[in-house]
Amino acid sequence: MDIKSLRYFYEVARLGSFTRAAESLGVAQPAVSMALRKLETELTLTLLHRNDRRISLTDEGAILYRHAEKILRAADDAALEMSELKGLTRGEVRVGVPSMLGSFYFPPILMAFRHRYPTLNLSVIEGGTWRLQQMLEQGELDLGVIVAEFVPEELEARPFLREQMLVTVSQEHPFAKQKSVTPEQFFQEELVMFKEGYFHRKVVDRLAKAAGVTPNIGFETNLLPLIKSIIKQGFGISTLLGMVVEENESLVTIPFDPPIWLDLSIAWRRNGYLSRANQAFVEFLLEHSRR
Repeated sequence: MDIKSLRYFYEVARLGSFTRAAESLGVAQPAVSMALRKLETELTLTLLHRNDRRISLTDEGAILYRHAEKILRAADDAALEMSELKGLTRGEVRVGVPSMLGSFYFPPILMAFRHRYPTLNLSVIEGGTWRLQQMLEQGELDLGVIVAEFVPEELEARPFLREQMLVTVSQEHPFAKQKSVTPEQFFQEELVMFKEGYFHRKVVDRLAKAAGVTPNIGFETNLLPLIKSIIKQGFGISTLLGMVVEENESLVTIPFDPPIWLDLSIAWRRNGYLSRANQAFVEFLLEHSRR
């Protein structure tokens, strides 16, 4: 059983399609089909059900898929570690960040990191913290920002940011004159929320559960400028990090009573190899957070 055939099998199983697997691998589809037939012949097992162009795993295929995931990850880690013995002159950092941080907190950090390490490539993926956590666990990301209180055993994490969640309203809203807002008051209003999977939404869902209420969510969007626009026009309120609200935006931020703090961590796979490029990024981020 060679690594190439195992990788072809893994991609077909993961994507559920020979065509999509071939595109992902950058090879012709017949090459993938031939490699799979060869692998099944070698193992004298049927690994895939091929019915009406729908691909699914047999029981034997499901067992091999679990092994393949570990083997391929270990092989990729070994290849990366060997290449890095030449020094930190090349490499790639794949980091996932939530949209609020990606727009307001990370840009100067990314530019400063790029200035310090000009030969390293940076790949930044935007997504909700739940999706980023899944991508980390599946090896699709090297690093990701997740909520500190939800760190699974499969990941290792370092806290780097503590921010207060603030009720955000228009200047004309009655809350604008208050010094604080209770969760009960907050949930009496129509809300503008990020979709499920984002830390912004997780905080609100947790608050609602503790208060025993169902949030009145009038708008759901992951577009931060749209959220701000809806709030400005008085069609709802939200809760945002203070860093994303500028003084000239006709928006007012008020703390919750009691205050609600959000702790964020930079995370990676616990048993995976963290490349020198990614180690450098983690150290740079933590150094920045301590300033």
